[in-house]
Amino acid sequence: MVVSVPDICDDYIDELAVLTPGFRDFGAKSRFCGEIVTVKCFEDNSLVRDLVRSDGRGRVIVVDGGGSMRRALLGDLLAAKAVENGWSGLVINGCVRDVEILRTLDLGVKALGANPVKTGKRGEGQLDVPVDVGGVRIVPGRYLYADDNGVVVALRNLGVEF
Repeated sequence: MVVSVPDICDDYIDELAVLTPGFRDFGAKSRFCGEIVTVKCFEDNSLVRDLVRSDGRGRVIVVDGGGSMRRALLGDLLAAKAVENGWSGLVINGCVRDVEILRTLDLGVKALGANPVKTGKRGEGQLDVPVDVGGVRIVPGRYLYADDNGVVVALRNLGVEF
């Protein structure tokens, strides 16, 4: 039996952190999960670009963009590369763009909003560091589960059929 985020909360609440509501769905998949890889960047998606080019099978990217609503940290080209490399999804504390194309890609994308302006490429940011997103301290290597009900982070792979 396939479970939902509410089912996971019912069975594992003591092992979970729940992100505050407010993330919107932009990808074709609203339901995704995987081991977390983190990126901390502000209005520069150079590390996101590099990461989506790597093997993402079984993994999710959490991007702490500082909540900036001035630039998009993900667009159609990087999202297509993420699909090509097997990433399950991205949760972005910031914006995306090319939303009409993101909706067609087999990728989970949750973000705060959309903005048509791309970021600079200055090579700034940090990879695989703890980040604060949605009121939760997110550490690389933990597991994220997301669906239409919300986003939760677990200390370990819960082994549920999701």
